[in-house]
Amino acid sequence: MAAGRSFHLPVRVYWEDTDGGGVVYYANYLKFMERARSEWLRSLGIDQAALLAEERIQFAVVEAQVRYHQPARYDDLLEVIATVEGFRGASVSFRQEVRRASDRALLASANVRAACLDSDSMKPRPLPAAMLEVLKGE
Repeated sequence: MAAGRSFHLPVRVYWEDTDGGGVVYYANYLKFMERARSEWLRSLGIDQAALLAEERIQFAVVEAQVRYHQPARYDDLLEVIATVEGFRGASVSFRQEVRRASDRALLASANVRAACLDSDSMKPRPLPAAMLEVLKGE
């Protein structure tokens, strides 16, 4: 997904995602966003388990700025959107949104930066050139 292109993931809100009042617990929006980024990689044929086992690479969120606009509730169908904003050395920046599918209301928005790490040292590692080509859609 080149910068500016988006990946969309439908997510249903279950009881386990909510607080006692049936409202989505704030930290779960980050989980929904993580799922969208992971499914984006999967859709590109990138297997994170294989990267870890074979190349000793993993991704970790190193920065997240989240704004909550409206609550999602039990049984809502959500659309979680991940848009690549850019690549920088060992990291990928995303603009993410969570919207209610029925009315497209913006529920949460975030800027998230995920770093490519050497899984042994946990230090930043540049994205391999072949992976970067796939990520950029070249």
